[in-house]
Amino acid sequence: MNSQPDASEIANSVLKQETTAREIVTDVLKNIAQQDSQLNCFTAILAETAIARAEEIDRAIALGRNPGPLAGVPFAVKNLFDLEGITTISGSKIDAENPPALQDATAIARLKQAGAIAVGALNMDEYAYGFVTENSHYGTTRNPHDLSRIAGGSSGGSAAAVAAGLIPFSLGSDTNGSVRVPAALCGTYGFKPTYGRLSRSGAKLFASSLDCIGVFARSLQDIASIYDILQGADPKDPVCCQLRPQYCASELDRGIEGLKIAVADDYFSQGADPEAIAAVEKIAKILNVTRKITIPESDRARAAAYIITAAEGANLHLHNLRDRPEDFDPATRDRFLAGALMPASWYLQAQRFRSWWRDRLREIFQEVDIILAPTTPCVAPQIGQTTATIAGKEILIRPNLGRFTQPLSFIGLPVLSYPVFLPGKLPLGVQIVGAPYKEDLIFRVGAYLAGVELFNK
Repeated sequence: MNSQPDASEIANSVLKQETTAREIVTDVLKNIAQQDSQLNCFTAILAETAIARAEEIDRAIALGRNPGPLAGVPFAVKNLFDLEGITTISGSKIDAENPPALQDATAIARLKQAGAIAVGALNMDEYAYGFVTENSHYGTTRNPHDLSRIAGGSSGGSAAAVAAGLIPFSLGSDTNGSVRVPAALCGTYGFKPTYGRLSRSGAKLFASSLDCIGVFARSLQDIASIYDILQGADPKDPVCCQLRPQYCASELDRGIEGLKIAVADDYFSQGADPEAIAAVEKIAKILNVTRKITIPESDRARAAAYIITAAEGANLHLHNLRDRPEDFDPATRDRFLAGALMPASWYLQAQRFRSWWRDRLREIFQEVDIILAPTTPCVAPQIGQTTATIAGKEILIRPNLGRFTQPLSFIGLPVLSYPVFLPGKLPLGVQIVGAPYKEDLIFRVGAYLAGVELFNK
């Protein structure tokens, strides 16, 4: 992981007046200017407003006021979140013609209320439909560990900016794995909560029955703290649950005693390079986990998720698919067109299967608390690479990077992609999967792993 300070350390330093928010933001903007021409993480920089906000925070602290737990911490967001004053382009040419957003997305507003400072918007696959962030309009985001490789997607800019040390944390969205896949390929923490747990108001939807917003960060402490700040019902998002917030930062020291943890086998142990399986084995060994569990019909769950994604995504863009198809990224357009032509009976059958599969997972979570699985089947592919040979079989890169993430988000499970660095290898991730609304257990496992790794350094 990047050795630079995390959000908690930055805020603590600003609040103690060991440094100023203005100095922090100025340094971040300088680093972005120096490095992003190679990485292509950002599509917009909010330099003037960020510095002005930093100065406000410094004045508040000088007067003895506490601006919040993220005082002076810079962050950026996938460019499908509304940021007041700039256009939400969603990785597209079409949406770039829209007027600037009149207000911040709910998630942005909550972070700003906690003292965080937005410095920009980040590159993504068009309309969040992809796993590579090779965008025909705004270019490819490169992996900080190897500039010849992809960062993953669709939140590629969000993951790469954190992994490169440009910002301490960022927001993305996850429909089928769009937080977890780039987190794994870039070597950051990436967290997708239970479906409906966090408000999506002011974030451009892709497939409404699957979409979640998520967080990338350098440390698990930051992931938990930011998740706590983002929680809370929001009447502007009818899906956002009315449950009382479950604050997880306080759970990090509880350990894993009493937790029943298992490794997913069968589908989740096949179709992957040896190092992806070795990453899971490494985490299982640290946790002393030997139990294995089979999640039945995972391949069908993935297929059903594809159908629902394509149908719901296409429905949002029917007007532009008819009137201006040439203005889409070709890779996005062709999949949306396929979704628009899909028989309704397929969508209905996929939804029926979804209910059946949700019941099977409920049964499994009666036996275990946490499931471990690979995040991706391989390390980051080369930019422009279309196929790869994995486990002796040639596969298409774009759809198969989400092989292990897509079934789990199909029924809205909370998942943390935990970064794993094997000797001499590019980063990978291991999914720590919990039952719905059991984010606290996921954080307990992640914190234990982080503590063991820190102790062994």
